Amino acid sequence: MPTQDLLDSFLAELGPLGPLAVWAHGSLAGGDYQEGRSDLDLIAVLPEPATPVLAWRVATLHSRLRAEPLAAGLHCSYLTPGASADSRRPHLTWAHRRLTRRPVTPVTRRELHAFGRVLHGLRPADLLAPVPDRELDDFVVRDQREFWRPAVHRARLWTRDAWVDVGLTTFARATVTLRDGRLISKREALEVLPDLGAPLAVVEDIRERRYGDPAPPAPGWTVRRGELTRDYLGPAIDALVAAYS
Repeated sequence: MPTQDLLDSFLAELGPLGPLAVWAHGSLAGGDYQEGRSDLDLIAVLPEPATPVLAWRVATLHSRLRAEPLAAGLHCSYLTPGASADSRRPHLTWAHRRLTRRPVTPVTRRELHAFGRVLHGLRPADLLAPVPDRELDDFVVRDQREFWRPAVHRARLWTRDAWVDVGLTTFARATVTLRDGRLISKREALEVLPDLGAPLAVVEDIRERRYGDPAPPAPGWTVRRGELTRDYLGPAIDALVAAYS
């Protein structure tokens, strides 16, 4: 299985850095992973602080994996025990074939505690503090208000599959987290979206591309799909934020 081969190669490359733990979150941990379509979302906890030398070593090990099938979708954030408590603090992260810095968000931390998959070493509960409900809710509202709502105005973004897929499923997941206090998968989000008033044609488009065997889009569909998504998400996000701020 290419996914397991990639994980095995990654753990072997990571071994010289002495990781205390390696965890999967997202779809791989939550049971909704679709090989060749889903990203591999990982967290590695290293004993050393994130120095320039460590950053070089991390970039080098990921470069060595480039020939592996599915390697483009492998994303990993690198924590150290002394710098893991603050959910707003950016950490060394490999994503989209480059090295950057990103926070490990309260949503990711809650996923790790709820259903994180241990690939190596210690459990999330051994190294990460629990996420209080208020911290999780505040982050979810802020993400919808400060990231997704301004993005609705950028029409060109919404001609891309990824923006439509993630924008709608993230909204549904945010709604369920705030309303019911639980995390759901993308598959579950697609079940929830019709009841939230999302455009059915777009929901079925996402479902087919994620779980089916989609045909090429009809002429003009990607533009129309983006318009439908933006027309729905703008007011929907406004209502959600107003209800839970």
